[in-house]
Amino acid sequence: MLKGKIDLEAKYADFERDGYVIFENVIEPDLIAEIKDELLRVERDNNMGFRETDFEGKRTVRIYNLLAHGPTFWKIPIHEATLPFAEKVLDEELQVSSVSAITLCPGQGAQPLHADDQLIPVPKPHQPLTLNCVWAISDFTEENGATRLVPGSHKASGMPDYDIEMDTVAGEMPAGSVLFWHGSLWHAGGTNKTDDRRFCVANYYCAGFIRQQENQQLGIPLDEARKFPRRLQELCGYSVYRGLYGHVDNEDPIAMLGQENGAKLIWQRGYDEMYEDKKTGE
Repeated sequence: MLKGKIDLEAKYADFERDGYVIFENVIEPDLIAEIKDELLRVERDNNMGFRETDFEGKRTVRIYNLLAHGPTFWKIPIHEATLPFAEKVLDEELQVSSVSAITLCPGQGAQPLHADDQLIPVPKPHQPLTLNCVWAISDFTEENGATRLVPGSHKASGMPDYDIEMDTVAGEMPAGSVLFWHGSLWHAGGTNKTDDRRFCVANYYCAGFIRQQENQQLGIPLDEARKFPRRLQELCGYSVYRGLYGHVDNEDPIAMLGQENGAKLIWQRGYDEMYEDKKTGE
């Protein structure tokens, strides 16, 4: 860590008030450079291009399942500058929900406002169930698409409608900084008006109690799971909840058992489909 001990109590007070907080210059420059090089390697080796969906961004390169792409990425969820705050917000038995890269390229437009936990059917406001920790691998500026935030919106009783217009602030920060936000905070990716790419890694945590009592995916041999009726396969975790939770590389894990994919994932839908159910925030 670059600077002295972080005052977690002060940061937590800001987080509770605003729903987000920035830790500036807490990641080593050498690690930031290493991560950027590795992101470019993964993109090149796997011939990755833009995603062809509105929400993911048609001028954005997204890399899912980063922990499967090499030991550089293993350092991110357990970094000493970030994990203690995540443990404070959620609990010490928290889990990694996902680790992915989001690279905004020139010309990428803004997302609609949304919240990361809006598909979880729990009355709002509520305690943090999820926590996003975005690592700035390059500078985050208003011009290159820094995340747009609605301070205090994690205390709202509902979720934003599609195309709602609200005042936002840009989560600007230098490379090597991290931006935490409450899973209920209204936010959106910004517009990249520059000629350069904006690199980041989204390290998404969830509370430790959001899990199965038995680890079915590890406890049941894959060859045995392939013999199950499809509904039993889904009940054991080879399924996707509300088109989002449980995916593998943006695909339904049921395909790993030789079954056809189920419904389209949320990111593969148009905005009208995503927001058609106002009661659940879809």
